[in-house]
Amino acid sequence: AARRSGSAMSTRGATCEVYGPVESVYNLCVPLPEPLPRLPMFRSSRKAAPPTASTFNPPGTTHPLVTNCAGDASEPVIKPSAHGHFGKPLGSYKSVPSVFLKKMARSSSVPTLAEIRKSNPEALKPTRLRKSRFTEMGGGGPPKRGDEPVMNLVSAKNFIVANAVETILAQPRRPTNHVKDYMKKEDYGKAPKYLKRIQRDLDSERAYIERFYDSQEQEPATQALEESERLSMLEGLKAKWEQANTEYQRTTHCTYLDTEGLKRNKEKSEAALTNLENDIGKLSKAGIIVDLER
Repeated sequence: AARRSGSAMSTRGATCEVYGPVESVYNLCVPLPEPLPRLPMFRSSRKAAPPTASTFNPPGTTHPLVTNCAGDASEPVIKPSAHGHFGKPLGSYKSVPSVFLKKMARSSSVPTLAEIRKSNPEALKPTRLRKSRFTEMGGGGPPKRGDEPVMNLVSAKNFIVANAVETILAQPRRPTNHVKDYMKKEDYGKAPKYLKRIQRDLDSERAYIERFYDSQEQEPATQALEESERLSMLEGLKAKWEQANTEYQRTTHCTYLDTEGLKRNKEKSEAALTNLENDIGKLSKAGIIVDLER
């Protein structure tokens, strides 16, 4: 049976070779391209040099535009600052719950004197010694431990009698009078300076008022109106009368005034025409006298 199956397989293979490949659905699929083997990354044997005419990192420095224009720099002209321009990597600014400021993290407690004596006794030594007052006075410094003090110094002066003699011979103190005598002052009985200044101001105002009244009495209180001025005023009044009359004629045809505005305008126009006619009648006469005080 094995021999038969082998002969059958050989016969089928020979038939496939003669008539071409066996038809299959998988032959319709496009075969995947085989990936090329990845070459190792090129590493130059020379030291990495900065790029020519680089614009990185120059703002705010002594090279504000470009750096390494000639291309002969072996190292970066300006050292890159730590995340100074592009910032830290993404996620670096995220807060970490486990990292927070803890107690005594930026400060420390003051150690006791006993701890300093054990850990750092050199810190207790004075950095500068103060000069002794005995050395400044020329005494050669404080006395030594073995020096014996000078004893049995006796004075023949009788201090009680000396004090009594000094008190008897001393001059008596004169009593001082602290009461101030205002009659001996230089400006006693004289008017103060501020009163004199006020008096001068009052005198100047009084003189100005007197001069003003004198000038008013000298000038005439009335004046004759010139003919040219009278005619110009008369022409102006007539022109105003024509204008007021034109405005008044617009409402004369209205026999029924149903609004307060129309009534008010008509009364105003009539009063203006009456006043203008009175003024024109006064200025039409010759020899007009003007009262200057009014």
